[in-house]
Amino acid sequence: RLMPELPKFDDEDLKSYGDEEEESPLSPPAALISLLAAQELLLENILGSIPVGEFVVIQPLSDEFCLVLGYLLTWKLILAFFKAASSQLRVLYSQYLRRTKSLNKLLYHLFRLMPENPVFSGPTSEASNKDTKTFFTEELHLDVK
Repeated sequence: RLMPELPKFDDEDLKSYGDEEEESPLSPPAALISLLAAQELLLENILGSIPVGEFVVIQPLSDEFCLVLGYLLTWKLILAFFKAASSQLRVLYSQYLRRTKSLNKLLYHLFRLMPENPVFSGPTSEASNKDTKTFFTEELHLDVK
């Protein structure tokens, strides 16, 4: 709920910020960026030996699973922050992510985590057994219990 409100504070400072000849990148919230940097290092230790194009299986509820989930949820917050920002601010934030190579790291991690065959193993009805269900065709309900 808080992420869409944060860009408003940078929007106020943008008026004085635009006076410089060359726009320098503007960092998304420092707390998120420091958390993201720490998580990137941890994921690099876990996924570093896996080449892009191959995938690694992360066991649910393991330590690695929690780290990966935290990393992906951090990116979800960053994307919610971007969505709420004005187009001018998005440019500055994206320049920051480009310089820190965070977006490149995200793509490398995603391509290592994405399963080769994303078959959905949730509850199925007998009528739907004809068609193979994947995570891309089914709605996923994430209820925390």
